Amino acid sequence: MTTDVTIIGAGLGGLTLARVVHVHGVPATVYEAETAPTARAQGGMLDIHEHNGQVALRAAGLLDAFRGLVLEGRQAIRVLDRDGSVLLDRPDDGTAGRPEVQRGELRRLLLDSLPAGTVRWGHKAVGVRALGDSRHEVTFADGSTVVTGLLVGADGAWSRVRPLLSDAVPEYIGRSFVETWLYDGDTRHPAAAKAVGGGSLFALAPGKGIQAHRESGGTLHTYVALSRARAWFDGIDLSDPAAAGARIAEEFDGWAPELTALITESDTAPVLRPLHALPVDHRWDRVPGVTLLGDAAHLSAPNGEGANLAMYDGAELGRAVAAHPGDVEAALTAYERDLFPRSATEAIEGEQLHELLFGDDTPHGLIGMFTGNASPR
Repeated sequence: MTTDVTIIGAGLGGLTLARVVHVHGVPATVYEAETAPTARAQGGMLDIHEHNGQVALRAAGLLDAFRGLVLEGRQAIRVLDRDGSVLLDRPDDGTAGRPEVQRGELRRLLLDSLPAGTVRWGHKAVGVRALGDSRHEVTFADGSTVVTGLLVGADGAWSRVRPLLSDAVPEYIGRSFVETWLYDGDTRHPAAAKAVGGGSLFALAPGKGIQAHRESGGTLHTYVALSRARAWFDGIDLSDPAAAGARIAEEFDGWAPELTALITESDTAPVLRPLHALPVDHRWDRVPGVTLLGDAAHLSAPNGEGANLAMYDGAELGRAVAAHPGDVEAALTAYERDLFPRSATEAIEGEQLHELLFGDDTPHGLIGMFTGNASPR
């Protein structure tokens, strides 16, 4: 006897859960607000880690296929000073411990591994209510509803499912990222492309930084970090890309032109990404028939673990459901028992990483982390 799994959100975590329960013969349906898999860009590069993301892909039976998506050489790391001088230049070591892939390609791999019709596109959840007896009803924007005995909120930071379990609301952490993209970098933006190198770039100062990845096709994807109040960003007119880029670049006055070019030469309008987090120790009492995974459960400051944790959550929940056929509460109890301490540990480490990136000792603390040298100066 099995219980159908209803998943809200077709991100990496929700799709991993759907795939793992499918491998174990448990049916699942994923409801996604987007109208199609290609309705929007799926973000940039992800480094998928041996101890969580790759474990999840192995549980999904997709590890070998995943390896075919890896972009070779992208584990390389460069740390530059604000004047462009190289402080650290570490090549890809070839170990595949944290291989880089395009998020969109990884999502496509997961989607293609599911039976046709598993994902119901164009279903934006707008309300969820308890019906009693461990059952819940989800209402979608088109007025349709679904009733389920096992509901999983995989719907991200502003989850519609979370209020069934918790009153917690994500809070702004005092920092935002601004995303830019430079296309065909080696030809059209050679100085910036040389600065980024073959993998990831970090150019940092207290409270701010320019971080970039080399993606496929020579694309340079940049995250400009600024520790500013939301009101400061509200004063920038992002609908005027040139003026917005110039205003953001003013915060890096005096920095090397090959670094600020990652802002001012963007081939797209800058995109603001305010950073929010749930409490580090976010947890909830067991509520029959419902749980959360990924950012819906443990949104934290970006630290390279978000996608990995969401996928690991999905795999662990899928395995728990398979291990307790017909006993939803036993499955959810087992899953959440490990979820809460794991999430708290990762959130704390994320805060520590942000201190290394943007604290008073940057970039020296970050270099020390990369080199294992406690006194990198």
